[in-house]
Amino acid sequence: MGSTMITSGFSYLAILFLISGMIAALEGFGKYRFFSILPGIVILYFVVMLLSTFGLWSKTDSVNTAYSAIKGNLLPAMIFLLLLNGDIRQIMGLGPKMILAFVTASVSIGLGFVVAFLIFGPGLPETAWMTFAALSGSWMGGTANMVAIQGALSIPDSSMGYTLLMDSINYAVWVMLLLAFVPLSPKFNAWTKGNTDLIDRISAKLDATPKTRGKEIDAASLAFLIGAGLAASALAQSLAAFLPVSDFLSGTTWTVLIVTIMGIIGAMTRLERIAGSAELGNVLLYGIVALIASRANFAELTQAPLFILAGFVILGVHGLIMVVVAKIFRLDLFSCGVASLANIGGVASAPILAAAYSRALIPVGVLMAMLGYVIGTGGGLLVGKILSLLV
Repeated sequence: MGSTMITSGFSYLAILFLISGMIAALEGFGKYRFFSILPGIVILYFVVMLLSTFGLWSKTDSVNTAYSAIKGNLLPAMIFLLLLNGDIRQIMGLGPKMILAFVTASVSIGLGFVVAFLIFGPGLPETAWMTFAALSGSWMGGTANMVAIQGALSIPDSSMGYTLLMDSINYAVWVMLLLAFVPLSPKFNAWTKGNTDLIDRISAKLDATPKTRGKEIDAASLAFLIGAGLAASALAQSLAAFLPVSDFLSGTTWTVLIVTIMGIIGAMTRLERIAGSAELGNVLLYGIVALIASRANFAELTQAPLFILAGFVILGVHGLIMVVVAKIFRLDLFSCGVASLANIGGVASAPILAAAYSRALIPVGVLMAMLGYVIGTGGGLLVGKILSLLV
């Protein structure tokens, strides 16, 4: 295979972004039911990981330089662009019970990771706490947060295979369970004495609000957003260079935190109205996930069953705490379910569960998921810090 092995950094990037584009396009066509079972981002990871296992490219100086330069500079730009879609002021309008449900979901997921690590940690690799930290970022926010934490903690790419495996298998089972519980909503709400009047009013108000993104994506908006994303990345990296570093707070960690704050602030300005930030952010997300997968290898996934079992323990702890809090504070099943999936599934699946209750509730699912994007990176880094102390 040596004669066909890719050794040029540019060729390596070209093939990765081509594969990313092909999978994104197939998913976007909406003709293949396969993507409703496995998200495109997961399929992308395992396709690229398979090619890496068969040695399609070699880790030459050219390939390594291309990997480091592209991932290091585009990661902050991706975070900035994706955060422009979630104005935190709108999110706070969801009402105290929805916010309580979301916070409970986030905290219970974090506790689940600690419990699972205490149980399974001795039988897992030394870098397992990093694998859990990255997954906690994904399960509190989304794939973008997972990628951000991977960069912030300099997690080995080989460890990310377990993260994506758990994010795929455990997540798929959890989504099916939450969708199966939808018909039980009246009984659950009667048991908790949950009231959905506020949610119904919020949903009606969101539906009545005119969309700010009336303008279609054009060359000018894309050109500006590319420039803004790269400028945010450069500025965050420059500011991070002046801040103190430690074993946990590296320069990359500071960069991720700074650009997250920049994105949150940017979402409150006119930048939020410029069409194309979500689309560009997702393009970068697919490319970065492909880069991460290109350094992994199936031969390294020797302890997959133990990680998957740990994932179910995490979800079990999370689900139990959600039910207890729902009973105490009279939360309804919609709030609990969407808050859970807004964390674990993100913006791609929370609206699906919301729509299973009522199509009018889709905006609530979107806003809850955007809150996950905002807190996912910080929450995942906090879980990582706790787990690192337990090693």
